[in-house]
Amino acid sequence: MEIIMKHKKKSTFDRVMCDSEQKKKFEKEYVQFLFSELLLEAMDEEHISVRALSKKSGISTSVIQNMRSMKPTNITIKTMASLLKPLGYHLTATKGRRTVKLTA
Repeated sequence: MEIIMKHKKKSTFDRVMCDSEQKKKFEKEYVQFLFSELLLEAMDEEHISVRALSKKSGISTSVIQNMRSMKPTNITIKTMASLLKPLGYHLTATKGRRTVKLTA
């Protein structure tokens, strides 16, 4: 009796996750994607335009538009908090059961 073992071909995702540099790039872009999606959804729920969010947050329309379209944008925690507050969100840091609110 002969047992033939076939090696399953790695997916593109598996290959990317094996390369530490590619994994870091993926994780960074995924975080940008998540924030972009949160921003789009929250703006839609609140019926707020880019211009109105800019006025309420003090963040330029070009920065907001870049974030909405996932263009690489390095923002500070202060900027992120400023964008989230008018949309009804609060920025928090959590470790285990401890949560610290990062916005006023």
